Amino acid sequence: MSKHLSGKVTIVTGAARGIGLAIAERLAADGAELVLSDLDGDVLAQACDKVGGASGRRPVSVVGDLSDQEVSKRLIDTAIKAFGAVHVLVNNAGGGIIKPFSEQTPQTLKTTIDRNLWTVLWACWHALPHMRAQKYGRIINIGADSVRNGLWDHAAYNAAKGGVHGLTTGLAREYARDGITVNTVAPCAVNTPQMVEITQKAPELAAKFVSVIPMGRPGEMTEVASMVSYLSSAEASFVTGQVISVNGGSTML
Repeated sequence: MSKHLSGKVTIVTGAARGIGLAIAERLAADGAELVLSDLDGDVLAQACDKVGGASGRRPVSVVGDLSDQEVSKRLIDTAIKAFGAVHVLVNNAGGGIIKPFSEQTPQTLKTTIDRNLWTVLWACWHALPHMRAQKYGRIINIGADSVRNGLWDHAAYNAAKGGVHGLTTGLAREYARDGITVNTVAPCAVNTPQMVEITQKAPELAAKFVSVIPMGRPGEMTEVASMVSYLSSAEASFVTGQVISVNGGSTML
């Protein structure tokens, strides 16, 4: 595997498990210097041990709720203090409360928006001045293919992730001449621990989620991480403002 991110200071949010951990492992293998964040400090420490054991470079970690702008500021400040720059920001923190819209409550709606939109907004808001000053940056947001296909029980989640998709295009245009690219990777159902749990507890619902995928299977976390790796690289320097689906064909064009 190439070391095309060698020397690039890279933040991955929501990195303790699942897609975020898979992204961290891939970018570490690509040579990145990592700063990982998550709400769960114990599991994040285990993730840092795992990534560091494989790469020989233990990531710096920040624990906290990134929907709080002061926590997001601390994340960016920590990266600057540790490495002197932020080159790549992967906004993966999220997690939907997936249920019919009529069953959502004011708290579950707020939680869904906080987890999936405010985490991205604040991290970008604090990182972009540094990227602009250095005339270089890669922002990769993790969106959702369900925004495009209207997947069952995803209305509230799609409201948040749709905001991420819209933020992507707006920031991409605003910072296009500053050496900064902004893109979103939008997966379909992915074979994460959460998907495994849904399959076990509600197999009919999981089958519905997979039924819209022409390839007939969920994506793998490594397949999402591969696209993030590309968009983080210099090779993707002319790709910006895009929502790129990793979805087995569940939406096309």
